[in-house]
Amino acid sequence: MIIKASQRAGGKALAVHLMRDDENDHVHVHEVRGFMGEDVESAFREAYAISKGTKCRQFLFSCSFNPPEGETATVADFERAIGAAEEKLGLTGQPRVIVFHEKQGRRHAHCVWSRIKADEMRAVNMPHFKMKLKDLTRELFIEHGWKMPRGLVNSEERNPLNFSREEWQQAKRISRDPRTIKAIFQDCWAISDSAKAFVQAMEARGYYVARGDRRAFVTLDHTGEVYAIARWADVKTKEVNARLGEPAGYPTVTDVKERLAREVSVKLMRFAAEAKSEFNEARLGLQEQKRKLVAWQRHERQIQMELHTVRQTQEARIRHERFSSGFLRGIWDRITGRHAEIRRHNEAELLRAHQRDRAEQQALIERQLHDRRLLHRQIREHEQRLESELQLLQEPGDHARVPEQLVELYVAGAVRRMRRRRDISPT
Repeated sequence: MIIKASQRAGGKALAVHLMRDDENDHVHVHEVRGFMGEDVESAFREAYAISKGTKCRQFLFSCSFNPPEGETATVADFERAIGAAEEKLGLTGQPRVIVFHEKQGRRHAHCVWSRIKADEMRAVNMPHFKMKLKDLTRELFIEHGWKMPRGLVNSEERNPLNFSREEWQQAKRISRDPRTIKAIFQDCWAISDSAKAFVQAMEARGYYVARGDRRAFVTLDHTGEVYAIARWADVKTKEVNARLGEPAGYPTVTDVKERLAREVSVKLMRFAAEAKSEFNEARLGLQEQKRKLVAWQRHERQIQMELHTVRQTQEARIRHERFSSGFLRGIWDRITGRHAEIRRHNEAELLRAHQRDRAEQQALIERQLHDRRLLHRQIREHEQRLESELQLLQEPGDHARVPEQLVELYVAGAVRRMRRRRDISPT
């Protein structure tokens, strides 16, 4: 799991941050160890008070433990990782607080230690803690069999051929078929009998007539590519000049490029606004689903906690009732060894009950994480689609891809709007 850490002060602000349930789906204080106080804020106040007897200003050491996306770690996995970090950093036995956060379908842990050794009134020195934690992170990824992030891979282990198929495809430029272009020019030339008719026919197919640098007539497509009319229509230059007339009456290549840039920019802005509106509407519905799901899951956890409390109380009473009541019978049980036998039986039963409760809690957590991951995946895919559409619509100068994708995007948006208006579901 990925470990991020820092030495810090500001215990009150850190306590508020750790306990914020408005930014997290679930917040659970797992452990408060080595402090007189039983909650996070009082524990950090205590650490601050002790630090005043030293020269240490950054009296807390805060760590976050994040499993990679799509992976699940148990409470025991987090505890082992925290214990390993504690040992590597020389914080063994130091007072600490462990808090679990869950949001966006992922669970992570925060552990905050007090750096102050109360018996010696000095702070634990922590040189090179980032390098130590990076090594520990690598060990944890290897131990769990998780895919190693690029930043954790040693340079000597990197393969120069390790590029993905998507990266390779993205590097290729898609070219248009020249036979299709030539057919368009010849068709427009054949069906038009005047300059006006030819210009209109070409513009209807996405080509714009302009005056070339050498007085020859050319056309430009949406990508800004320049085509000589005579060559692509397979006619003589004299015939082109005779039909189109004086070149001075046509805009220059620069003028046409500027016009196309303006028209495309306006159209892209409109498409971007439409895309944002459609996606925001869908996102509100997903966010409402998430709010209801989180509320229900909090209710489930509260019910489980209450049921565990009731069951633990009942089981504690049963264990207590196994001991004989009365002074003489109690003494006799101690003499015969029955009291010790019952106590061993109760201790073993208590351990099994604790393991059972923890397993039930972990099962509920994993089920809820799975449910939230499904919903978060929908939200993330929704945001990625919006981001990709907006990136396509806002990329400056990427003319080579705009026309085809622009048409596909416009058609897809029109179909979505038509289905909403007519309430027609896709077949």
